[in-house]
Amino acid sequence: MKLSEFLKESDYRIEHFQPELISKFEKSIFNKETKTGSVPYIKCLIRDKDIKLTPEEVVRQLYLMELLDKYGYHKDNIQLEYPVKTGSSSKRADIVIFEKNRPTQPYIIVELKQPKVIDGKKQLESYCKFEGASIGVWTNGRSIEYFFKQENQKTKTTYLEKLSYLPRANQTLSDVLNVSYTIKQLLLEDKLQDKSLKEIILEFEDIVLANSGVDSFEEIFKLLFTKLYDEFKSSEDADEIATLLKHDKRLEDIDDKNFRQLEFRNTGTESETQKRLNNLFEEAKKKWSGIFQDGDKFQLTPNHLKTCVSYLQDVKLFNSNLEVVDDAFEYLVNKEQKGDKGQYFTPRYVIDMCVKMLNPKASETMIDTAAGSCGFPMHTIFHVWNSLNPNMPNLLTTRKRTQAELNYVKEKVFAIDFDLRSVRVGRTLNIIAGDGHTNVLRLNTLDFTRWKETTDNRDWLKNYNEGFSRLESLTKVKNNFGEFEFDILMANPPFAGDISDDVMLHNHSAVSRKENGKWQTAVGRDVLFIERNIKFLKPGGRMAVVLPQGRFNNSSDKYLRDYIAEHCRILAVVGLHGNTFKPHTGTKTSVLFVQKWDEKICPKVDDYSIFFATQTEPAKDNSGEKIYRTDTEGKRIKDLHGHLIVDHDLYNHEGLTKDGIAEAFIEFAKKERLSFFV
Repeated sequence: MKLSEFLKESDYRIEHFQPELISKFEKSIFNKETKTGSVPYIKCLIRDKDIKLTPEEVVRQLYLMELLDKYGYHKDNIQLEYPVKTGSSSKRADIVIFEKNRPTQPYIIVELKQPKVIDGKKQLESYCKFEGASIGVWTNGRSIEYFFKQENQKTKTTYLEKLSYLPRANQTLSDVLNVSYTIKQLLLEDKLQDKSLKEIILEFEDIVLANSGVDSFEEIFKLLFTKLYDEFKSSEDADEIATLLKHDKRLEDIDDKNFRQLEFRNTGTESETQKRLNNLFEEAKKKWSGIFQDGDKFQLTPNHLKTCVSYLQDVKLFNSNLEVVDDAFEYLVNKEQKGDKGQYFTPRYVIDMCVKMLNPKASETMIDTAAGSCGFPMHTIFHVWNSLNPNMPNLLTTRKRTQAELNYVKEKVFAIDFDLRSVRVGRTLNIIAGDGHTNVLRLNTLDFTRWKETTDNRDWLKNYNEGFSRLESLTKVKNNFGEFEFDILMANPPFAGDISDDVMLHNHSAVSRKENGKWQTAVGRDVLFIERNIKFLKPGGRMAVVLPQGRFNNSSDKYLRDYIAEHCRILAVVGLHGNTFKPHTGTKTSVLFVQKWDEKICPKVDDYSIFFATQTEPAKDNSGEKIYRTDTEGKRIKDLHGHLIVDHDLYNHEGLTKDGIAEAFIEFAKKERLSFFV
């Protein structure tokens, strides 16, 4: 029997367990004939009797195998369905491991009945409180969480805190709590291999921040920023690990006794943790200025801060899966504010398709004029870095960058957004991508004639002057921000709401005037962005821009299509699936690819071929949750970096999926002898 099929319709999975363990378990399943037909059974490892197989029992028996084989616990110290008296009611704990020297005292309690970790933790807190157990474990077979019991000294109440990993039978809880924790341990325990950062944040936000009276965004932002800095301080150790891994050394076998100890840890007293985190945050602010104000501090109580740290301490952020990190920031950024503008973070797989199709070079400048979380600039950076050093890892390690890589980020890549929180998120994510945050600027792209009012502000200059000076050097005419000379522009501009500001309308006369020459009273924000973006490009420059589908179809938008065709060669139109921007909006969108006419590299012609394609694999379900690729066993497939692969047909993911739209366009571009693929 295949367990993946057996569990298909349940809330339980087996992805946590090793394939050898699953195979061994599957071979031990046998059938019994009953009145209703043949029913699968298993011989219980602890009760020593035949047990009817259920999804919950599958996970329990697999975890028992792990406890016995991997952790070394003895079956005589384990009991199943252990009765727990919780106040006036009585419940049964799924698995209980008793103390070695006190065989009647529960030591570890395992909960399987609750398919969600938040519910499981509540159940475990109750069990551990009434039974005096030190450790609680929750798993649904896909994810697994460990907790240990703590007592609030002021209120004398018990609660559970996160534990990095479960002690083996020959270890104590103190051994785990006081372990030497380096970047090696973080790589081994990285929780982002199993779940998204958004899920982790939701867990502790619900438990800690919901009623704390603090600004959730600000406090979580500070925590992530501080955690990034802690990992950054261990970058030399990460470089050494990357080198050893490249020479076929196993991560588990690397000697880390001389590595730096990570400080973003839930160790010591509440006041000790608070002091350590505050010091780290202050260091981080000095190292990466312009994201927080000098006087910013953690507003969380020492107890709340310690709990939040316990949830984040086993997450590796630096150069991690940016899609996972981005999901968390999209959740944190004020959704209502973003929603009013119709601007949502572009899924990373859409960004990667655009980057592959425009094929940026190290010699070319690039900008995103509605940057949000800076996905387009960052993935452009990764693309160019791969071309500069195709055999060196970019996402797994914090390796030292070559001078060519650093120069490219510093001199060639830019981002603009008006929303302060988005700019701060973009700058922080650029730190993950390689500390390219100085060219991320807070400006209103459409309101360029009033930029001087912003740039004369002393506080603004303190944060953005370095990047703005570089941006100024790319203007077509000195001291005029109306036109620039960028090689590449990629953007997903806001497409909800109209602009009625006379100054902004008059700045974009080509799309703001009616055929009779009169000014329109209001124009769609995305329409103004089209004219503005084209003026950011030099002749021969190319652009990818996400637009609502109506702009390609509506008869009333013919003037807009004519304007684009007059100034650019239309390279491609790629229709995105209707679920792309869910759960925020179901608006159907397409990506428009163009190249500005140029006498040499893109001479103007009247008749030419255009590439059209439509995404057929949705990548998200109707509720907006990502759909991941699975193997024949139903297990989610990971790429070479250990990250889950989203199920789409936009491009070939590291040779692990079929060629998609991007590869088809590249073939088209070569046949058409387009300049950026010749």
